[in-house]
Parts: sequence; structure tokens; C-alpha cells
Amino acid sequence: MAACPALLIEAFTSEALRGNGAAVVRLEQAAEAPWMQGVANSLRQSETAFLWRAPEGAWQLRWFTPTCEVPLCGHATLAATLALHRWGLLAEGQGLRLATRSGGLAVEVNIGEGDGEGPRVSLTLPGGGLVPEPAAPAYLAALLGVEPLAYWSSALGYRVLLLPDGWPLAALTLASGDLQGPDRRGLVLMQAAPEGTPTLAGQACDYQLRFFAPDLGIEEDPVTGSAHALVAPWWMERLQRSAVRGWQASQRRGGMLCEAATPGAVRLSGTGHLLWDGQIHAPGCGHDADGWRVCSSS
Repeated sequence: MAACPALLIEAFTSEALRGNGAAVVRLEQAAEAPWMQGVANSLRQSETAFLWRAPEGAWQLRWFTPTCEVPLCGHATLAATLALHRWGLLAEGQGLRLATRSGGLAVEVNIGEGDGEGPRVSLTLPGGGLVPEPAAPAYLAALLGVEPLAYWSSALGYRVLLLPDGWPLAALTLASGDLQGPDRRGLVLMQAAPEGTPTLAGQACDYQLRFFAPDLGIEEDPVTGSAHALVAPWWMERLQRSAVRGWQASQRRGGMLCEAATPGAVRLSGTGHLLWDGQIHAPGCGHDADGWRVCSSS
């Protein structure tokens, strides 16, 4: 395979070395999954996005963690959208639907909105679908040292835990072996944003979260679009608003505006910072697939 254009964008932030890094690789045509997985493993980002234009003209998008393919990823979709804009393949204000394993995802780039943060991407992801569980697993209260207020499962595969206001979520340290059972596939810890939480475009955030997914090959994801799309409808209902601002209190931190879109969908808006721009040189896309697995969620 010839050299492929590639770049790395730190998503949901306008600051260098913040947000969630996603590599984006542009292909001339579809590549074999083992080759894409090998590239993602080498790049070691939480997700690497692969883009190519199908014969009928639609842009195709797939996402890989260092260990497996995932069906949905918000921050790497934002990165892929900014990459298309940088490569001159997506104009300002031009709507586009990216074809993915989770269906068509609507994206758009806008510039000059007055916030001084550069191009801003909006993307629409499946949202909501929290299923109340009778109680959180007992080990979580012991692990966190606090009784959770609520616990949900979801069709996305994530579990969601609501923590009391003021509990020190940003200071939490979790090791990969701390989580058990289904929580290892994706655990969202969330609470109302405490005083002192950074603002987004000059406006206060409404909630904050952190996301851990050791079974997806991700100890902690810095800023997780799919997690915000999942929980934002709950915060909209609680606050009686059609838009909320979510913050992710990880070490790399970042946030996004979340707005009600079509039923069952949430529009996320955020910026990204270009860290590097270059090419991938990795021939041999037909190597053996043994050892790679497909994850059920991201």
C-alpha cells in the first residue's frame, strides 16, 4: 500500500496536549481490517479513524482502538471531520453524512463563530437509552468510598454511575484491575459540575464525567463523545433545557456542547487541535488477522 495521508487531532479542546487524541488515516480504497488494526496498534491512540471514499461517492469511516475495532466513537469522528476540512475535502458549512457501522453520522464544520477557538465541528450521535438498574454493584461503593445515587446500563454497552455533588471525581485514581464484570466494557462516572470547573466558550459547564474501559484497551478515555451523547439527555431532562455543556475531568480534560437533535440523537459541538500532520508508510495490508478482536462498544 502506498503512503497514506495521516494526522493526529486532539479532539474536544483548542489547547495543545489536552483533549482526546485521535489519528486519522485517509485511504484510497478500503483496506483489510488486520492492516488497519496493526496501524492503530502502532499509533497507540485511544482510537484511530480510517476514511475512504466508496465507489458511489460516500465517505466511509471505521474506528480502531489499539486492540480492537469499535462501532462508535465521537472524538475520532470529530477528528475525521476536521481532517477532511484540512485536506480541502469538506468546505465550511457543508453538511456530510459519514457511513459507519452505527449508520450515517451527520457532521459539519463551521469557522468564525467568535469564540477564538478555530474551526468548530458539530456531529450527531445516538443519544440516551439509559436503562435504570436496581442497584450498583456493591464493590463500586467500596471502591469509591461513597454510595452511588443511581446506576444505569445501556444498549451501547456502557454502565453509568451518578455520584453525589462535590465528590472529588477529578482526583479519582482507578487501576485497570479495579473494575469488574460489565463495568469493564465502559463505565461512566458523572456528577453535577462543581464550582471551578473550566468554562466552554465562556459559559459554565452543567455536568462532568470520567470514562474507563479496560476491556476496550482503554484504561481511561480522556474525552468521550459517545459517553456524553449517552448521558446528556438525562441532564437535559433534569435541568429542563434543550442544551447542556459537559466537561470531562480527566488529566487531559476537555468538553463539548450537547444539544437535542432528532429523537434519540444528540448533536455534539467542539473544537480540535492539530498535533501533527504527515503520512503513514505501512505496506502489507493482507497479513493474518489472528489475535485481533472486535469490541462491542466504544
